[in-house]
Amino acid sequence: MTTTNDDLVAGAVALQPLLREHAARTETDRRVPGEVIDALSEAGLFQLATPRRYGGHQSDMRTVLNVSAALAEGDGSTSWVVTLINVCNWLTSLFPARAQDDVFGDRPGARVAGVLSPTSTTRRVAGGWRVTGRWYYTSGSWHAHWAVLGVPLTDDSGEVVDQGLALVPREDLELEETWFVAGMRGTGSNCLVARDVFVPGYRVLSVPAAIEGDYPTERKDEVFPRSAFVPVLALVLAGPQLGLGRAALKYVTAKAATKPISYTFYETQAESVAVQIRIAEAAMRVDTALLHAHRAADDIDAAARRGEYPDFLTRARVRADTGHAIRNTIEAIQSLVDVHGAGTFAEVNPLQRIWRDANTAARHAVAAPMVGIEVYGKALLGVEERITPLV
Repeated sequence: MTTTNDDLVAGAVALQPLLREHAARTETDRRVPGEVIDALSEAGLFQLATPRRYGGHQSDMRTVLNVSAALAEGDGSTSWVVTLINVCNWLTSLFPARAQDDVFGDRPGARVAGVLSPTSTTRRVAGGWRVTGRWYYTSGSWHAHWAVLGVPLTDDSGEVVDQGLALVPREDLELEETWFVAGMRGTGSNCLVARDVFVPGYRVLSVPAAIEGDYPTERKDEVFPRSAFVPVLALVLAGPQLGLGRAALKYVTAKAATKPISYTFYETQAESVAVQIRIAEAAMRVDTALLHAHRAADDIDAAARRGEYPDFLTRARVRADTGHAIRNTIEAIQSLVDVHGAGTFAEVNPLQRIWRDANTAARHAVAAPMVGIEVYGKALLGVEERITPLV
């Protein structure tokens, strides 16, 4: 039986009770529990971007967003891990078929983690590169079989001439536990370390070329791997936020039916016009976030189906849409916390975890609203100055 994109989202919704049940343990252990990883794997939710010829779903951007959001309604950290592994699996689908075979050939359910920043050194050798480096904030590090890592590429004299992404087996890397944070504690975004690891040339992809849509995969017939590079990398970060906003809205709205407002004559929050207005405003912000994220996803998917690479203005708008979605979610959650009151910060209250998770994830550099808005504003005005290559 064929698994549709709607089936994948429904599978994510069905796992929400399991994720909520393990949310506190996910935080305490600073990793997603094994039984949750197994359930996610069984539901195929790590294979949203894996090519179909390896048994994956190779869905589309909108489905990735919707699955991420559905999972985040259960737990933010778990959603983040699934989201980041899926986008790194998508990055793997851009490599030559030989590299994809290395990753997925014997293990169709392989999970890839990764970091774009080239925090490493490389040395060209016969057949490839020797790589040494440290990559912080590698989300999903506990559960990855491979890693896709940023590297500088040098010429024979050692001069940096390009920036790449290198596919490296997880067993060739060390893991240092460095992820001790206020929110998204369960994402295992630790530091991976390579010490003089050999990477064959066919497992290195040029980032500047990829930003312009030049991918080395020979499978030009596959649609999802034709999607725009930076827009995909940016927009996935909004997925968990959409779910966290919905979770906060549902929780505060439900509690308002019975929760009083202390030191007033209101027996429930729901009777207060001030609360009614704040709830409505928060709901509108959650909806706004979804509408902008879906518009961006649909632009990415439509261009991929047509076999076209989006122009600079469209890519800039996707970055702005991403930041706008995240900013609206954060403002909605803050408003809901204000309505719910001091009880938010009880350790047993799930709203405090949502608040911490959303605010931590919102500070990811590629999702920063102020950068996205400036990039889009410059593009609209025809200003050629670039503040980032990631558009």
